[in-house]
Amino acid sequence: MPMMPVTDSMFLFIETREHPMHVGGLQLFTKPDGAGPDYLKSLRESLLENSGVRSLFRRRPARPVNTRGYLAWAEDSELDLDYHFRHSALPQPGRIRELLELTSRWHSTLLDRHRPLWEVHLVEGLNDGRFALYSKIHHALMDGVSALRQLQSTLSDDPLAMDGPPPWGSRGPAQPRRGRPDALALLRGAGSTAKQLAGVPRMTAKVATEAFREHTLTLPLQAPRTMFNVAIGGARRFAAQSWPLERVRKVATAAGVSRNDVVLAMCAGALRDYLIEQRALPDAPLTAMVPVSLRSRADAGEASGNQIGALLCNLGTDRSDPAERLAVISRSMADGKRLFKELTPLQILLLSALNIAPLGASPLPGYANHTRPPFNIVISNVPGPRKQMYWNGATLDGIYPASVLLDGQALNITLTNNGDNLDFGITGCRRSVPHLQRLLLHLDTALAELEYAAR
Repeated sequence: MPMMPVTDSMFLFIETREHPMHVGGLQLFTKPDGAGPDYLKSLRESLLENSGVRSLFRRRPARPVNTRGYLAWAEDSELDLDYHFRHSALPQPGRIRELLELTSRWHSTLLDRHRPLWEVHLVEGLNDGRFALYSKIHHALMDGVSALRQLQSTLSDDPLAMDGPPPWGSRGPAQPRRGRPDALALLRGAGSTAKQLAGVPRMTAKVATEAFREHTLTLPLQAPRTMFNVAIGGARRFAAQSWPLERVRKVATAAGVSRNDVVLAMCAGALRDYLIEQRALPDAPLTAMVPVSLRSRADAGEASGNQIGALLCNLGTDRSDPAERLAVISRSMADGKRLFKELTPLQILLLSALNIAPLGASPLPGYANHTRPPFNIVISNVPGPRKQMYWNGATLDGIYPASVLLDGQALNITLTNNGDNLDFGITGCRRSVPHLQRLLLHLDTALAELEYAAR
């Protein structure tokens, strides 16, 4: 019975009906040429026959699930794939609108802790002939980066390849089990950890210098209160759209900033316009928490677990000029990244914990509504496939991430690159964020304004 890392068990501890703690994603596919009316039925049947299930997808919290289940994993030896992999059809007229509404409902419901913590929904009935996959997996098993890596491991850049594994499978052989570390290895590891912990005072001094003397670091609890920073319910809305990566790249080149800076400026402009529309724009600039993956691209092994740092970024929403907002964002991100480069991985985790620590009190009654938020919104840019990909002959048209919300954080924007596109997924509390889909229009407007400003 493997023990559960604290970073993973935390997501089970804090989960409630109002706060489902799973990450999800919606993928759109175009069927291969010649696909008949029974294509999806046959595809599902063939995938269910695939016996290659990653061990991660057999894990469930050890019983009893309300005590030891938070501390250890058990393996489900009789995995009921027919329960986890479901076939659904959209109501007419089968527009993207109906697909997003269905996705919103699925993303609102809790996963069953008596079973492995994941679901995959195969969706037909789109009026343009395409099909979709919606999947969700508990954050205790995978973070968003891991989940996207798992998806990519099932895809191919060959449109004729028909050997793609199911979403719960793997192309490669199972990873060999690591033997027990010997005493010398344990001592070396302990010594390394001790050295990093000894550097904590230096980290604290460095952060204090940046924040209070240099005034270059955005700190938690500096964000203004907004309509997003309230207690939330359990129901979700989900909106999604794609934009050409080339448009963002051209703005970044012209302005001399990173593509991620331009993406953050898109989000900042959209948030500013949305809040003006709601008559709720604060005078002070919004602060975004920007997750940063601590994995390298060369990270060996299959994706699992949680390895995420957290930067805070000034979004410059108090500036009406899009070029000025972009400059504020670029400086804020550069200062945070520079500090991260001067810290060890453990120190980065400790600083990240400091940035998000106030969220730990969010489940307390009244906390979210009566305290200043540590930040206003999470905006996450997750690496995705760099070229056109296929799954068993079907063309991947879009990858739209759906994320986690907490009390005090009623809105999340997560995006990923997908070949020549950037695919945005916006998750919001159904009660607290009215007309969520308006943010898509505002994102489009914000990008057009940045293009005009960067000419």
